Amino acid sequence: MARADGGAPPPVRVDRHGGRGHRRPYPRRSHPNRAGRTGVEGSMSEAVTRIQVGGTAGSEPYEVLVGRQLLGELGTLVGEKAQRVAVIHPEALADTGDALRADLAEQGYEAVAIQVPNAEEAKTAEVAAYCWKALGQSGFTRSDVVVGVGGGATTDLAGFVAATWLRGVRWIAVPTTVLAMVDAAVGGKTGINTAEGKNLVGAFHPPAGVLCDLAALDSLPVNDYVSGLAEIIKAGFIADPVILELIESDPEAARTPAGPHTSELIERSIRVKAEVVSSDLKESGLREILNYGHTLAHAIEKNERYKWRHGAAVAVGMHFAAELGRLAGRLDDATADRHRTVLESVGLPLHYRYDQWPKLLETMKVDKKSRGNLLRFIVLDGLGKPTVLEGPDPAVLLAAYGEVGQ
Repeated sequence: MARADGGAPPPVRVDRHGGRGHRRPYPRRSHPNRAGRTGVEGSMSEAVTRIQVGGTAGSEPYEVLVGRQLLGELGTLVGEKAQRVAVIHPEALADTGDALRADLAEQGYEAVAIQVPNAEEAKTAEVAAYCWKALGQSGFTRSDVVVGVGGGATTDLAGFVAATWLRGVRWIAVPTTVLAMVDAAVGGKTGINTAEGKNLVGAFHPPAGVLCDLAALDSLPVNDYVSGLAEIIKAGFIADPVILELIESDPEAARTPAGPHTSELIERSIRVKAEVVSSDLKESGLREILNYGHTLAHAIEKNERYKWRHGAAVAVGMHFAAELGRLAGRLDDATADRHRTVLESVGLPLHYRYDQWPKLLETMKVDKKSRGNLLRFIVLDGLGKPTVLEGPDPAVLLAAYGEVGQ
């Protein structure tokens, strides 16, 4: 198995006939192999929700599948034209990556697993270069397919590697966290970080499909699960208030994948993003609303050297955006206060260090939404009414951060 963990990696392993024994994180389901035979016993018994993305802004449409026991669909998405498949996965999901590699090998593909560092440590030029090397060693061509399995950082990296290899090969996202399912894996934004900031190098390269297998969430640590709720709450504030109502009806249940509304919350959030990105693939206008709370969030992440969970930073960022909207005369008090109530009810943070404001402000000046020296923020004109606030008064910015800083 190829590795990118800073040590001397062993050769890339290509296995056409399955692999050694391993733990399977998902139940094995039936999938037809490339000769049309069923490779694994069983059948898909649970309903699958299919959400179409793209097809209206010059991009090829693709589907996001949401349900359980979906991995039997992976071979279908890879298709018959591909000969080789590279499964990029984080170290924490070594068993998952190996299981997918073995399943694909059983279906007749030349399958290789490429292990990368966990979380944001994977989103570097060095790790991307290592993945390119692995693809080159495997003889990857334009008809072959990259599969990214893991959280948002892994799918960001996998999509970027696919976008840049041979100027673009197909890729499939298999997100295993809430954050990746509702945000990172949907929409085609791929990228890596630099010393200057987050996601400053990247490409718009939509996946060929996304498999959101809810079974992956059952073993997700609670802090990671709750972190993902920030992106769901964001979707509620910018477009779908029903999301907020579902969470408010039972915040404690919303904190667990066993909650009664888990599937609906994830599906509604994906539909919000799907509708936006289908109209604006390359973030030329409408898509900017998906960055609600993210301007400050990315600055916090950089300041913390990407040790903070993305969702935690977004929660603080939304609190700041709500206060900024209020002070700018855009947002009513009730909706601004609702941010605090909803975020706090599921255990997301509201505050960050007050003394870091000068550093955060400098970082926000190079945010991708900025134009020259003009700072731009997504704020709300009301519930479900996102808009852009350009060049806010520095005193208003500081006052808004005064509500966030501690």
